[in-house]
Amino acid sequence: MSLLDKMLKAGSVKGSSVLSKSNFFQAKDPIKTDLPIVNIAFSGSLNGGLIPGLTVLAGVSKSFKTLLGLYCMKAYLDKYKDGVAILYDSEYGITPDYLESFDIDIDRVIHVPLEDIEQLKFDLTRRLDEVSKGDRVMIMIDSIGNLASKKELEDALNEKGVADMSRAKALKGLFRMATPYLRMKNIPMLAINHTYKEIGLFPKDIVSGGTGIMYSADNVWILGRRQNKTGTEVTGYDFVINVEKSRYVREKSKIPVSVSWDGGVQRYSGLLDLGIAGGFVIKPSNGWYVRVDKSTGEMVGGKLREKETMTPEFWDPIFKDTDFKEFVRSSYQIGGESMDLDLDLESE
Repeated sequence: MSLLDKMLKAGSVKGSSVLSKSNFFQAKDPIKTDLPIVNIAFSGSLNGGLIPGLTVLAGVSKSFKTLLGLYCMKAYLDKYKDGVAILYDSEYGITPDYLESFDIDIDRVIHVPLEDIEQLKFDLTRRLDEVSKGDRVMIMIDSIGNLASKKELEDALNEKGVADMSRAKALKGLFRMATPYLRMKNIPMLAINHTYKEIGLFPKDIVSGGTGIMYSADNVWILGRRQNKTGTEVTGYDFVINVEKSRYVREKSKIPVSVSWDGGVQRYSGLLDLGIAGGFVIKPSNGWYVRVDKSTGEMVGGKLREKETMTPEFWDPIFKDTDFKEFVRSSYQIGGESMDLDLDLESE
């Protein structure tokens, strides 16, 4: 018996193997959402998407956090017809009607109402322990930022006004225990969170809940927003994904997603700037856009306004261009685990 075989046999941890043959580090199967720019934010690639592990979506009120989480839930349940979503709810803003408006099958969503962090910790670890590898389960918590600790509730009932120093510790323990389950059993978990401004001359947004969330998360996004106007009329918002932490995408990347009052979420939002930067789209004059054939340098089709470019006819030829896919990767992706799959990005 070789030394390698001897050491493998001597261990007691289930799942140990030679690293070159380990199933643990095989390429993950990304969940492609309907929004190409969001797939880029997750993976640095058009062909990527949501993967197992913890993703934190943080921001102020009404900054697209829950909406983005539901897009991911829909993508997961659409891909895995036997899949189940567990929705931990502390805000009670997601109604069955709201889920059905996303075309989410509410018969495959388990709703778990929450009162405190400890309740979440005990329930989550119990459910995660029941998951077998190969089971299709995803988790969404809406929200971490709105959950009190058990001590905070007890202090309120006992009319104690002391500061709660246990909350960050409880959250750190929660994610410390959950992270191995998520990675080993291929479970994606989305945690909606809040942000606050640090004190200082140039204050920046800080994700609430202490350092434990930052240590455990694979992705931490801070979402901001800016108004879109036509003249003086507000017609919608650009929600900007600020990549605070990622194992796959360059940190501090800023990725916009547009939402208009009349058309909802723009599927192809955020891509025009990419197309122009890579030379796949040009602006022959202010407010007009034309697609370019990179192989010949010639303009393809007529001039279009920005709204008219938000179609499969405009973007499908660009998505098929391997040079564009490589340009996106080189612009956003960092070294390490590949997030690419050979997926067809044409509209269905």
